[in-house]
Amino acid sequence: MSGSDISGQLAEIQTTLDGITAELALVKQQRQEMEDLKEDLTRVAKDLFAGAIEEFEDIAPFVRTGDFLHLVKLILRNTNNITEVIGKLESALDFFEDFKPIGKELFGDTLDTLDKFDRAKYFEFASEAVHISDNVVEHFSAEDVKQLADNIVPILETVKAITQPEMVGAVKNAIMVFGTLDVKGIKQVSIWKAMRELNTPEMKRGLGFMVAFLKNIANRRDELIKGDE
Repeated sequence: MSGSDISGQLAEIQTTLDGITAELALVKQQRQEMEDLKEDLTRVAKDLFAGAIEEFEDIAPFVRTGDFLHLVKLILRNTNNITEVIGKLESALDFFEDFKPIGKELFGDTLDTLDKFDRAKYFEFASEAVHISDNVVEHFSAEDVKQLADNIVPILETVKAITQPEMVGAVKNAIMVFGTLDVKGIKQVSIWKAMRELNTPEMKRGLGFMVAFLKNIANRRDELIKGDE
């Protein structure tokens, strides 16, 4: 064997030894890292154990050893119930998951409705209505409210009668006539002129209406008095 062959083999051996040395160094480094991790975990575990011991010392007077055994037995006896509850919880979660799109749509519709109410001044009206309620509470006593409750039926009947079409039309006509009158421009009328005006068809119809109106009021009052007796 020549010297060059021997040198080549020695070079290969040296290369192999270098690789083995590098691998051993890497293994040593990893082992050292594992040792460091083990020491860190051991230290953390000791701290956690010490902390748990301190916490358990606080609850020790309230817990007995048998309580844990009783709790385990109770859990085992109610395994089916616990499983059923978990199943219902999963169903509820699935329902909420399915309800999300509907909820988002309802929420969007609600926001749109509230925006319409806001633009229509509903909230402003409600705010002013609160002021009305405050004024009513301030100006009326509990006795006034009691009297209102006792007489609410006659009041509502009166309001119902007033809101009949013929009554509304009569009130509307009266308001329109009053609005067209020039109150400040009305001239004084002498007795003789008033007497002449009484002979006009319009005044005769007006007087007839007043007489019939007063007569019916008197008759109605007599009927009420008799009814009370």
